Amino acid sequence: MGLFGPLKPLHRAEEDGKALAKTLSWPHLMALGIGGIIGTGIYTLTGVGAGLAGPGVLVSFALCGLVCACAALCYTEMSTLIPAAGSAYTYTYSAIGEVAGWVVGWALILEYSLACSSVAVGWSAHLVGWLNEGMGLQLPAFLLNAPHAGGLVNLPAVLVSLAVMGLLMIGARESATLNILLVIIKIVALGAFIVLGLPAIQAGNYDPFAPYGFIGQQIGGEKVGIMAAAAIVFFAFFGFDAVSTSAEEAKKPGRDLTIGILGSMAVSTLIYMLVAGVAVGVAPFQEIANSAEPLPHILREIGYPVVAGLVGLAAIVALPSVILVMMYGQSRIFFVMARDGLLPQAVAKVNKKGSPALITLITGIFVAIFAGFVPLKEIAALSNAGTLIAFIAVALSMIILRRRFPDLPRTFKTPAYLLVGLAAIAGCAFIFYSLPIQSQLFTLIWMAIGLVVYFSYGKWHSRLKKGA
Repeated sequence: MGLFGPLKPLHRAEEDGKALAKTLSWPHLMALGIGGIIGTGIYTLTGVGAGLAGPGVLVSFALCGLVCACAALCYTEMSTLIPAAGSAYTYTYSAIGEVAGWVVGWALILEYSLACSSVAVGWSAHLVGWLNEGMGLQLPAFLLNAPHAGGLVNLPAVLVSLAVMGLLMIGARESATLNILLVIIKIVALGAFIVLGLPAIQAGNYDPFAPYGFIGQQIGGEKVGIMAAAAIVFFAFFGFDAVSTSAEEAKKPGRDLTIGILGSMAVSTLIYMLVAGVAVGVAPFQEIANSAEPLPHILREIGYPVVAGLVGLAAIVALPSVILVMMYGQSRIFFVMARDGLLPQAVAKVNKKGSPALITLITGIFVAIFAGFVPLKEIAALSNAGTLIAFIAVALSMIILRRRFPDLPRTFKTPAYLLVGLAAIAGCAFIFYSLPIQSQLFTLIWMAIGLVVYFSYGKWHSRLKKGA
């Protein structure tokens, strides 16, 4: 028994019909991580971050990458030590206790579901813009906007959510294999942007480098500065944590998870730094901030309209990979929480391929409803809040298990574990502090609702409490 309720055993065999099939190898997991990390963030948040920090957005990306690198090291140790589905929820449940595990699981629901829906809405906007400019097609406005924007439903966002759901229901391996192709498309498109943009860089665009300072300030009721930008562009980095949700489906967890998590973080951080550096070097940051599609905009401005169109098309083709990764992670979190009895166990079943079809169906419908009908303003900040809570919990869990069970065999050990773990916790806490106040308040309300659900249902149906 832990301070926050019973502790889940580090290793527990699951009965037939409730265990996920081992179908994924390290290329699938690395592509899963890159697919989740390189997405809406790099295509849109480069401009948003530049508007908040100026050229200093480079430091914002670097800080996020550093904090995420520390978190990734903690995730790698925990996922190889506890190769079960559930990611941060499972690790926290095992190290700190059931109540803390539930809080983290509830935070992950906030992260994944809102991120899925927001990417679906972003994909819809890219598609509509491309159809209008490239094909001359005008779709009915009432089918392109949610009710809050004067429409009936954002139909493209609903359809792409349901299409990804259908793919995931077929099986994890098939989904992951397609994701590899989508990741290659994204990397080629971003590579083209970097190569064509480098010769057009003007050193004067980097001055002043940090017009709003490091800690930042309030301008017009909005937080600005390098840390304020970091709190938003942090959205661009999470995705590697979805790799850890696949631990139970990895063929060789020790090797596959280590390569998948650390490899995807390293590749994605390098690409982000190069893209952001080129973007703010080619055009004044105010110009980038005012564009909904900063990368194609820059390419058009420097005389590459055809490539700009292709980069925009690549976003349309490849952004569903982000939805796939996030929905995959969300369905696995739901599945494990239900398998543990904290949510109705009836949904914790797998099909003949070892895929949780029912919970995937429920997740897909939930995401599609949000994407089609719910306003998702400040979605990046809200998703970030859930992620930051999960990262702090994983780092804390890693430290606790190192102290409690120092002699457990570990395939991967976080170097300087106390320093790295505390750096991850402090960095995430500082970024959370830098979030907009309304996002912090919404997160607290969401957590309060979660605790009501736990104490009214989960606490009384827990498998651990029942001795199962």
